[in-house]
Amino acid sequence: MKLFFISDLHGCLKSTQQALNAFERSGAEHLILLGDILNHGPRNPVPDNYNPAEVANLLNQYKHCISAVRGNCDSEVDQMLLEFPMLMDSMLVLLESGQKMFLTHGHLYHASRLPLLNPGDILCHGHTHIPQASWHDKQFIFNPGSITFPKNGLKASYGLYQDGVFSVLLLEDDTLYTQGSLLVGDIS
Repeated sequence: MKLFFISDLHGCLKSTQQALNAFERSGAEHLILLGDILNHGPRNPVPDNYNPAEVANLLNQYKHCISAVRGNCDSEVDQMLLEFPMLMDSMLVLLESGQKMFLTHGHLYHASRLPLLNPGDILCHGHTHIPQASWHDKQFIFNPGSITFPKNGLKASYGLYQDGVFSVLLLEDDTLYTQGSLLVGDIS
């Protein structure tokens, strides 16, 4: 199973197009959206190429392979434009290894406020706009960063999961930014 993660799109059409092009190149079967899909939010500037309606139209073309959770900037009005559900605060995915992968945006659950998970399970979130792939309190924390508003001088990034490995790649050229290895039974 190959999963492709993007977070914090914030209605930017250019970034969304670039991420979907990377999704196509990756050969991933599933596209995971970790929230803040259409709205730029009150703390962010309006992004260049801001076009939430067109972002929705573009994402709707992938509705059959999208799993999405609600971000703190997402609303019921946004859901009216999207043809896939995105108003759940979290979602649980079972990996082939039997591990649980908890998907959320990151404003409710994060490394400082972990959901109820077993040792070795995975917390996937966005919200901070800072990539992460590391162990924390016997859970693996994964954040693909932001495709629209990366922070701390970082570049736009997305995430991949395949064969027990989570990787963060740069959106502009698919080069590896960081990676974390997660093997069955490995609780580092």
